[in-house]
Amino acid sequence: MRYPQFQVDAFADRVFAGNPAAVVPLSAWPHDALLQAIAHENQLSETAFFVAEGDDYALRWFTPTREVDLCGHATLATAHVLFTHLGCSSKQLRFHTRSGVLQVEREQGLLWMDFPAQPATPTAAPVALLQAIGQEPHAVLAASDWMVVLDDPAAVEALAPDFGLLQQLDRRGVIVTAPGAAPVDFVSRFFAPRYGIAEDPVTGSAHCTLGPYWRERLGKDSLLGEQRSQRGGRVQCRVGDTRVQLGGTAVTFLEGTIHVPGD
Repeated sequence: MRYPQFQVDAFADRVFAGNPAAVVPLSAWPHDALLQAIAHENQLSETAFFVAEGDDYALRWFTPTREVDLCGHATLATAHVLFTHLGCSSKQLRFHTRSGVLQVEREQGLLWMDFPAQPATPTAAPVALLQAIGQEPHAVLAASDWMVVLDDPAAVEALAPDFGLLQQLDRRGVIVTAPGAAPVDFVSRFFAPRYGIAEDPVTGSAHCTLGPYWRERLGKDSLLGEQRSQRGGRVQCRVGDTRVQLGGTAVTFLEGTIHVPGD
């Protein structure tokens, strides 16, 4: 069996930046074990698989170790592949996912994704989280991920967490964030060792939690986030009461073919 595969740097305007994702177009779904094996072989934070369903698409995302409910950068990468390589001429794409219907639109050189907001709630921090971060937080909140708010963006950039302790926590991952400096409204980093990802370079889905927090704190509906990983990337955010629109660009690094055994 042969499947086309693209590798795309998402939330980037050049290769070797942003967050790399693999995108695999399919004509029908193979066994889940094969999807997971391909994602494990790729060893990227996410591999996206999609199948056309009429004018829409079914979309799934896999880390090297498991399927996930929501992934921003791999959705951006998938839209980029459809628009740039597979001849999609529509202005808007609709993806059916484990997080509902997600839309992506082209607008003034950006791809805008419409995602459900995931606001976080202030909570007591687990001891393991505080020990792993090793700094006194301004606040700790929880949604799908833990979110640790610091006061200094330099502290976010310099952070060297204890991944063994992070792996003990009971949520998908850990967002660490702080205020930014103009034009950036906030900075962040994202860690998910339980999902086979020590640090994710640029995490679209984390901005579904970051956006509502910084909207409330800064009193702004339009925000610019910067993820301060080694590769780095910026995410435009338009935050509403129940939805978050995330904007960015993507570039293709690789086009190839997967060769796997047939059924």
